[in-house]
Amino acid sequence: MNTRVKYLLAGLGVGAAVGTILAQQSIGRHRRALFSARPLRRLSALGYLSRHPSVEAVRLLRDYLAWERHPMLRRRAERLVRRMEGKLG
Repeated sequence: MNTRVKYLLAGLGVGAAVGTILAQQSIGRHRRALFSARPLRRLSALGYLSRHPSVEAVRLLRDYLAWERHPMLRRRAERLVRRMEGKLG
């Protein structure tokens, strides 16, 4: 194999690993914000999750719905769950 190709493949591997780590950190940060005492942080976390639908996000939102008491935030989370379930099948 050409040395250039080896460097290219190594760079792609490192880039994928770094991307995965950064994505996990971002999800963790927003997961913590979802259960914040501040409603604006919770709203922001819902906005982030709405742009990143996944099975994990649906599970997290179900836990959030059991915890959240603010009616507006609950309605928003319920809409997100329905929309994500529709997209994910």
